[in-house]
Amino acid sequence: MDISKQLKQAMATGNLLFGQRQASDACKNGDAKVIIFAANCPAEFTDELRAHHPEVVMHRLGIVNRELGIACGKPFSVSTVTVTDAGNSDLLTLDSNL
Repeated sequence: MDISKQLKQAMATGNLLFGQRQASDACKNGDAKVIIFAANCPAEFTDELRAHHPEVVMHRLGIVNRELGIACGKPFSVSTVTVTDAGNSDLLTLDSNL
């Protein structure tokens, strides 16, 4: 799967949230369907999120936060992308791999 293409498709047709705080809030509210982490997202954060919300699919990419930001078309680093609505993308087919 071309993650960059899928992220752009989801941004155009669905709803994505960026950042660790928004990921935590979306999990607490039950809105998060998939959470995508950059390779250098802190393990403490991912471990805590997984412990409190095991029902959410969590996928770690092999790219760092700067590259994830570029893939999302953002002018800043992005460590965490939360999918609340995948739109026409295939992001909901990602497997948990933490």
